[in-house]
Amino acid sequence: MKRLLLLALTGAIALAAPTDLVAQMTLEEKLGQLQQRLTDEPATVALVRAGRVGSTLSVLGAARCNRLQRVAVEESRLKIPLLFGFDVIHGYRTIFPVPLGEAASWDPAMAELSASVAAREAYAAGLRWTFAPMVDVARDPRWGRVVEGAGEDPVLVSAMARARVRGFQGTDYSQPGRVVACAKHFVAYGAVEAGRDYNSTDVSERTLREVYLPPFKTAVDAGVGTLMSAFTDLGGVPGSANVFTLDEVLRREWKFDGFVVSDYSSVEELIHHGIAADGAEAAELGLNAGVDMEMVSENYNQHGAALLAAGKVTPEQIEASVRRILLVKQRAGLWERPYTEEGLADRWFLSADHRKAARRVAVSSMVLLRNERNRLPIPAQASTIALLGPLADSKVDLLGSWEADGKAADVVTVREGIQRRLGAAGKVLYAPGPRLDLVQKADYTVLVVGEPARWSGEARSRSDLSLPADQVRLIQAVHATRKPYCVVLMNGRPLVLGWVAENCPALLEAWYPGTEGGNAVADVLFGDQNPGGKLPMTFPRVLGQVPIYYNHKATGRSNLPPDHTFASKYLDVSNEPQFPFGYGLSYTTFELSNLKVAPGQVEVTLTNTGLRAGDEVVQVYLHDVAASVTRPVKELKAFQRVTLGPGQQQRLTFPLGPEQLALWDRSMHWRVEPGVFTVTVGTSSEGGLTGEFRI
Repeated sequence: MKRLLLLALTGAIALAAPTDLVAQMTLEEKLGQLQQRLTDEPATVALVRAGRVGSTLSVLGAARCNRLQRVAVEESRLKIPLLFGFDVIHGYRTIFPVPLGEAASWDPAMAELSASVAAREAYAAGLRWTFAPMVDVARDPRWGRVVEGAGEDPVLVSAMARARVRGFQGTDYSQPGRVVACAKHFVAYGAVEAGRDYNSTDVSERTLREVYLPPFKTAVDAGVGTLMSAFTDLGGVPGSANVFTLDEVLRREWKFDGFVVSDYSSVEELIHHGIAADGAEAAELGLNAGVDMEMVSENYNQHGAALLAAGKVTPEQIEASVRRILLVKQRAGLWERPYTEEGLADRWFLSADHRKAARRVAVSSMVLLRNERNRLPIPAQASTIALLGPLADSKVDLLGSWEADGKAADVVTVREGIQRRLGAAGKVLYAPGPRLDLVQKADYTVLVVGEPARWSGEARSRSDLSLPADQVRLIQAVHATRKPYCVVLMNGRPLVLGWVAENCPALLEAWYPGTEGGNAVADVLFGDQNPGGKLPMTFPRVLGQVPIYYNHKATGRSNLPPDHTFASKYLDVSNEPQFPFGYGLSYTTFELSNLKVAPGQVEVTLTNTGLRAGDEVVQVYLHDVAASVTRPVKELKAFQRVTLGPGQQQRLTFPLGPEQLALWDRSMHWRVEPGVFTVTVGTSSEGGLTGEFRI
């Protein structure tokens, strides 16, 4: 009873007047709110008791979080609760497809579903804050963190950002089962030179506003509680010291009232960037730019008082950061519910509903890249399956690059999924390598190849995007038997597939599909589910085309044919990708017809002309024919994933209002210019029905 009364009293103080609470704080306590600590070791416990920690990173488990929270709420002077954070990227215990794979669903409802399950399980583990979603637009697949985002297009990335924020936070992130989201990495981290993690970025303000900022603006408009500043420098100014992006754009233009946390030690890294001489100067730059909370490094705590005394930061700046942090804690309901019920994990982790959701999202993320002579789905009479490849029975690789508290033991592998689908009457002949005798004994062969999960993610950039040579040789050996087969890819980025893309009769992109991945792959391979995913990133033909993306600018010689001597081209390879953005096949066929284009909207009819029910993603692209600044050859403006039965059709309507038509003009004003606009409606970024209208 005494504890409940104490919690009620402290809650009343903060909820009624966070400003009054700030007025009661010493400078040490204020600086403490700006500090995130990595552990709950004894030194951290002592600092929490002294009111000198605002948040922790990677303290996991309800009991463990509650112990530390009890010190903050019951033993510190002002009883301010801690905010427990962790990288919950694509699931906590029940692991979903990696974000790039999930984006291949082109279905924001799937992203919202997976984020809501992740939030529920993270909450059960004592967490109240996730460092997701990553909303960086990425055009270079060499960058390992493309796996953590939603691809190359700002409209698709924005749609997924909005959905993931809603999934994590709901309409009120103080409610049980919800956590505060964090849009990252602000901003243009996806533009790192050479695709190398932590490398420099240098983009114009126009490119920043057209490509890299829109997903963050969408996240802010969706109510995201926090943002994370990037490691990288942007045109010479690192993200954690960038007044233009953090203050002028984020706070003044967008009116963001949550708080900004630095990336891991990125305030400290201002020294290594060469713009701060020491920790004091790094703290000065971070605070003056508007980074409210310092992750792991401790420059704010160590130097804040001296900076204040020297007039290099103001009391108002420090107090503004404290207020923003307390506001997010208030919105998270931490004064009313600082503790987590310790039995929730037993009830929520890997529940039947969560596994069902993971399987559903994994199916929706898969992209059928080739299907010559309808080699997929696997024929019903095929009862003996040869299963080959290094990823065919790997549990750890299906978890992907940010597995949080996911356990390999919980994963359903492709081998297990196919065996379950075949049942007792069927047989799976498995080998990780080239056992061609198994191919000869089988009715059908499935090869599961790609990248090990450890090849994708943070600090995992690659200079070679090819499949490993031994995997290609394995596929070629099976191909030479002339027996029916398909290839399943698992990877966290677009790959250069070469011979495989040109010769394999059936090719299914499964990404890293998560805990229920094996069941989901089997669902698609046997035709129980019809794949409907589309590529969120372009697949290059060769590495030399990278960076390659569909919404590139036209050149002054775009009127010349590709074989012209002085056209913009390569001497040794086509400009065209292996598989374009937005591309994906189905076990059925679809047709678009009766396009109607007007300034305010686009209408088109979609018909399932095949024999199976299936999903199609209808995509609307726009081109401003003659503008005051150069425009991309086409830009995605709207899309919709539609499910139709055989013979069914649906009339679809897409708005084309000022938001879709406007651009940043020569004076960097956001406006709609008069002129002719070309509209293309298709099922990928290549081809489709075209029309035009005039504004």
